[in-house]
Amino acid sequence: MSVCKSCGVETISYNSCRNRHCPKCQVTNREKWILDRESELLPVPYYHIVFTLPHAFNELLPHYDKEIYTALFAASWLTIQKFAADPKYLGAKTGMVSILHTWGQQLWLHPHVHCIVPGGGITPSGKWKSCRYKDKYLFPKRALSTVFRATFMAELRKKMIVAQHISKKVFQTKWVVYAKRPFASPKTVVEYLGRYTHKIAISNHRLKKVDQENVTFTYKDYRQEGKNKQIKLGGSEFLRRFSSHILPSGFVRIRHYGFLASRNKNKELNLAKKDLNQPKWQKVKYSWVQIAKEKLNYNPERCHCCGYETLITTKLIAPERGPPLRQLKNA
Repeated sequence: MSVCKSCGVETISYNSCRNRHCPKCQVTNREKWILDRESELLPVPYYHIVFTLPHAFNELLPHYDKEIYTALFAASWLTIQKFAADPKYLGAKTGMVSILHTWGQQLWLHPHVHCIVPGGGITPSGKWKSCRYKDKYLFPKRALSTVFRATFMAELRKKMIVAQHISKKVFQTKWVVYAKRPFASPKTVVEYLGRYTHKIAISNHRLKKVDQENVTFTYKDYRQEGKNKQIKLGGSEFLRRFSSHILPSGFVRIRHYGFLASRNKNKELNLAKKDLNQPKWQKVKYSWVQIAKEKLNYNPERCHCCGYETLITTKLIAPERGPPLRQLKNA
C-alpha cells in the first residue's frame, strides 16, 4: 500500500503471481530480457531456424518431458555447431539463442525451438568471419533435418530407453527444420524476440467465452493460410491441454549458446564487437521501475490523483498464499 505525500490518496498495488505460465506476469520480464539482448546485437544478418519434433514423441512427453526437451535443446545446438564448424559452410564458432515452445494453435503438444543464429562466427585466431550465403539460407535445410534427427535420437538415448516402435516410426518420418531468410536488420531481431520469448500457450485476448461447461477461444488455421477460427472445448479438456504445456520445475526455456553463452560473452562476444567496430559489451542492470517508465510508459511512483511523483510505500500486505515477505520487499 502507498500513500501520496501531496494529496494523501492511498493506493494498493497488487503483487504479480510471478508464474512464467501466467499471461499477465511476463511483460516486465520480457522488456528486461529484450534490453539485455539489444547490447549484444552485431551488425550482421540474423537467421531464424525452427527445430520441430514429430508427433510420435507426444505419447512420451507426459512422462519424460524434461528428458525430451533437454535433448531437443542439445540436438539443435549440436546441429548448428556442426555445420558452423565445417569450413564448407562457415568454419568458425557461432552463437545461438533458443526459445522452447511446446504448443500448437489448438493447444495440442507441438514441441519446437525457435533459434536465432547470427550470420557468422569467431575463427580460432579471434577474428569475425561472415557466412558465405548472405541474403540466402544459413545452412541447407535438408541436411539440417537429417543431422538433427540423428543427433536428437543419440542425445535422447543417453537419458532414457526409447521404445522400438517409436524409434522405428520417427526414423520413417520426415523431420522438419524450418529456415527463413535473414531478418531485415538487427532491430527486427529484437522486435521478433519480444513476441516470442515470454509467450505462453494461450493469451487472454484469444479467450472469447467461458461458462460453467465450455471454453471458446480463437486459433489460426495454418492449413488455410492462417485463417482465424474458433474452437469450443469442455472445461476439463481445455485444462488438460493447457496443463500439458507447464514445464518441469526449474526448467530453463530460453538458452544461449556459443559466443552468446553467459560464460563466453565477456571474451568472445567482445572479440566480435571489436572486429566489427562496435562498442564493447558489458552487462547493465535495469530496475523494474526504470523499465516501467521507459518501456511501458507507466510511472509507478506517480499519484493517479494529483499527478505528482510523491508516492511512498506505507505497508506491505502479505498474501494468504504466496512468496515470503522478504521476496515482496524486493518486488
